[in-house]
This record gives sequence, C-alpha cells and structure tokens, in this order.
Amino acid sequence: MALDAETLAQLCTTVRRFVEERLIPLEAQVAEEDLIPEDVIQDMRDMGLFGLTIPEQFGGLGLNTYEECRVVMELGHAAPAFRSVIGTNNGIGSQGLVMDGTAQQQAHYLPKLASGETIGSFALTEPDAGSDAGAVQTRAVREGDFYVLNGTKRYITNAPSAQLFTVFARTDPQQSGSAGVSAFLVDAGTPGITLGAKNKKMGQQGAYVCDVIFDDCRVPAGNIIGGEQNLHKGFQTAMKTLDRGRLHISALSVGCARRLIELAASYATERRQFGQPIAEFQLLQGMLADSEAECYAAECMVLDAARRRDEGQQITRQASCCKLFATEMVGRVADRAVQIHGGAGYMEEYAVARFYRDVRLFRIYEGTSQIQQGIIARSLIKEYS
Repeated sequence: MALDAETLAQLCTTVRRFVEERLIPLEAQVAEEDLIPEDVIQDMRDMGLFGLTIPEQFGGLGLNTYEECRVVMELGHAAPAFRSVIGTNNGIGSQGLVMDGTAQQQAHYLPKLASGETIGSFALTEPDAGSDAGAVQTRAVREGDFYVLNGTKRYITNAPSAQLFTVFARTDPQQSGSAGVSAFLVDAGTPGITLGAKNKKMGQQGAYVCDVIFDDCRVPAGNIIGGEQNLHKGFQTAMKTLDRGRLHISALSVGCARRLIELAASYATERRQFGQPIAEFQLLQGMLADSEAECYAAECMVLDAARRRDEGQQITRQASCCKLFATEMVGRVADRAVQIHGGAGYMEEYAVARFYRDVRLFRIYEGTSQIQQGIIARSLIKEYS
C-alpha cells in the first residue's frame, strides 16, 4: 500500500537529516580509509534502509517504486558508496525473491535481508560475460539433490561482506545465450567459495567489489529461485528486476546531480575573480543553468516512469530512457562542477573531485548506456515496423 503524502514526506525528511548529519561529514574519511564505519551501517539497519522495497510482511518498509525513488534521491546527496551498502538488498539481491521466490525461500531470506542481518550480492558478471550476460560460463551440474557449481564471477558488488549470493549458472549446456541459465541462492559460507582480493577502484571507496570463485560448490537443488519449476529460467527472473533497478540508479543520479549543483552554485557565489563572484560571469551561469535544467528533466522522467510502473504499466523502454539520460546527465553535471571549481575541483579536499569519479560508474552498471540505447531503439523499431 502506498504511503500517504505526509508519511512519505516525513520519511524523506528523516533520510535527508541522516544524510546531512551523519553521512556527508564522513565522506572524506571514508574515501581516505576505504571503510564505512560499522556504527553507520548499524544506523542504516536501525532506520530500515536495508528493507526499503521488501514487503512489510517480511519486515521491510514495502515502498513502491515512486516512494523508493524519492528516498534514493535523498540518499544520492551523500557519496554513492553509502547507498551501495543497502543497494543490493533493496534491488537485484531481493527483488528476484520477492517476485519469483517460493514461500519457503521468502520466509527464510527476506526478513534477514530487510533487517540488514544478511547482505546480499548479485553474481552474474564473469570475465567473459558482462553486457553479453547470455555468455555465462559458470556451470551447475546436477548430482543427486544438489547442483555443483564451478566458475568465476567478476566485479561482484558487496561480495567481501555478503552472506548471500544470487548466482547465475548454466544448468543446460545444450542451450546457448540466456536460455539454460538458472538463478541459485547460495549462502556465502558454503564450502567451495573463494573470494578474490578486493578490486582497487577508480572511485566509490568504502564500497567493495571482488571476484567470487566457485570450485565444486554444492548447492541444494531447492535453492533455485522459485524452486525446480524455475530451472533454466534464471534470466527471466533477472529481467524482472531490471526496470526497477534502472529507475533506482536513475534516481540516485538525480540525487548526486542535485548535490553537485549545490556545491557548484555555492562555490561560484563565494569565489571571487576580477573583483566579483564568479557566479556573475555569464559563461558560468550557463553551466549552472544547463545542469539545473538537465537535473530537473531527469527527475521528472524518473518520477513519471516510477508512477507508471506502480500503475502496472510496462515501462521497460521508459526505464531505459531514464537510465540513459540520468546517468549521462550526472556525468555532465559532475564535469561542469569540477570546471566551475577550477583548480580546486581537482583537489581531493573538495567533494566534487570525489563525485566526479564516483558517478562515472553509473553509466556502466545495470546495463551500459549503449545497452540502453539498443533497448530503446529495438522497442521503437518493433512498435513502428
């Protein structure tokens, strides 16, 4: 059930206060130490942020898509690494279970994901399978009541701290592409799982990524998401999560852009050159205006698409439009913010330098910009052919 306007406003205000009072003051420390303090993560648990989208019956807040996007826009004011901690639990790490999981799987896993007791991780990407997700080579071979998994997953977000992996593995080697792939729920403590070293990333320090290697890892057959009737249907489950996941990243892009605009405008009014604030120079005003207009356009797109999804409309094309426009938009806004700061924008002490690197990832995960262009174009061609 959708929240009433007053309750949603109170939730957004609470999240905004948490961002301003707890998260933003820690940004430089987290970037320097590559570590989000455990007490902050516990605060996120206490606020229910790990279960924003998980149904209330399993201990979550049960937010609809529009409400989720509003809250994520608030979280986007802080460094994206903070959002990454809760992102998988609210998105691809839980929504497959919400949509396709058996009653037993939902009852066992969703309350732990909602509380933050369990950190979820989505293991799809491989050394030779990224945008071409159908090229999955990880194998799952049936042995009695188990499947034996072998293969390597690459750049897996939250893997170093995860207790639960959603693993995509090929269960029918005779089928190519996305067919013949199943989605497994794999507890991180299962024998046969090895974690690679944490990847050293361009940005988003404090959010961890590493390889996950499966070597004769035995997983109960009942751990296929949706049960054995969903054998070979893992990609159908994954695809169901993408529209909402892409809107989530789009909303995050809007929140980050809003923070960058605030930083740029504030700096421009304080910094003086040639006897006046640089905000008085029309060329800089044009940069600020372009950033504000594009951010507003992205916000309108995201909230419109979210409302449509909540109404039950098919919004795959709109979600891709949002993901394409919003993530490219925040990249442009970040570039302008650095430029407005001048030399200071290249210095680590200024948040715009960190955001410039952090937001670059948005154009890559949940489907690259080029993947989104292909989805949009194919949808149009199909409609008008």
